[in-house]
Amino acid sequence: QPQVVESGGGLVQAGGSLRLSCAASGNAFSHKHMAWFRQAPGSQREFVATISSGGTSNYADSVKGRFTISRDNAKNTVYLQMNSLKPEDTAVYYCNVGGTYIPINGRYNPVPSWGRGTQVTVSS
Repeated sequence: QPQVVESGGGLVQAGGSLRLSCAASGNAFSHKHMAWFRQAPGSQREFVATISSGGTSNYADSVKGRFTISRDNAKNTVYLQMNSLKPEDTAVYYCNVGGTYIPINGRYNPVPSWGRGTQVTVSS
């Protein structure tokens, strides 16, 4: 399983923006599907966004139109640009690399390998 390191979190006011990065180790990065998940206190980890090896993306309804996932295969890095942040976006954000992407519905099944995550806190 590739190792991942998330960064870019922080404290931001509602309406603000953050850009998260996830650097992954390993080979054949360009052939791997990737995704971002998040976990708020007292809640289960939930899907946020995914991008396939071919560049197709899909988003949770709660972030659609506000978040953008992208990838740089040359840098083995996946990004999550988050705009118009809301207090309910507060969570630890995790990336996942190498899971299964299901084209028919845009869903992503993660591999059981997670980094430490990066904390995003949105104040009202």
